[in-house]
Amino acid sequence: MIDSHAHLTFKQFRRDIDSVLKRARESGVKAIINIGVDLSSSEAAVSLASLNDDLFATLGVHPHDADSVDDSVLARIEQLADDPKVVAIGEIGLDYYRDLSPRHLQEKAFRDQIALARRKGLPVVVHDRDAHAKVMQILKEEKVSSGVLHCFSGDFGVARQGLDLGLYLSFAGPVTYGTKADDVIRKMPPDRMLVETDCPYLTPEPFRGQRNEPAYVKMVLVRIAEILGKSFAEVERLTEENTRRCFGLPRESGAD
Repeated sequence: MIDSHAHLTFKQFRRDIDSVLKRARESGVKAIINIGVDLSSSEAAVSLASLNDDLFATLGVHPHDADSVDDSVLARIEQLADDPKVVAIGEIGLDYYRDLSPRHLQEKAFRDQIALARRKGLPVVVHDRDAHAKVMQILKEEKVSSGVLHCFSGDFGVARQGLDLGLYLSFAGPVTYGTKADDVIRKMPPDRMLVETDCPYLTPEPFRGQRNEPAYVKMVLVRIAEILGKSFAEVERLTEENTRRCFGLPRESGAD
């Protein structure tokens, strides 16, 4: 298993990160993509990845903090992107649900970070909440063809647009609650599917209400296997291969 989207630098993991990583490894998690949401968390993700072979980092400023993106922030992210453990730019995108930054600044920060990803040859990790039409418009205008729509929440019409661009779709704990994601999962190409926790948020059943952590990505896989009528092992192998391909992760030692 690979958790393609975790926030291990958040305060919820400050006291027990070693135990969290131990439980993940014991449950079969082979790698974790640790996601930056602002400059400080991006720097921390790189630092944590440098200490753990199975952790990788992304860099970016979440739309909630889009009003903090200036030339100095972009320059620092671009500098950090040269680290070999950095595998993507993100979490970037638009959030029209909370609107914690003005929309025009969200859109500018989104485009600026897409341009940075293009310069560095990295995929993007896209946040899209209640902004499907605008997100797709920007992705198309910026000719984005590499990355993932994280914690996908749209219908199959939105999914089709992302898939047509060459993007992957990632699914998290909400698939265990009973959502419209079931239809998307059944219809989409299986070679474009990733799984994630988005921990410490979106804890899957039967742990809902507790802090989420990478070990619980297994519950997402179990539910997807049920939806597809496939074995857990088959979906586990498939999503691992997809994640390694999406982010350019090294193949597991000894793999065929």
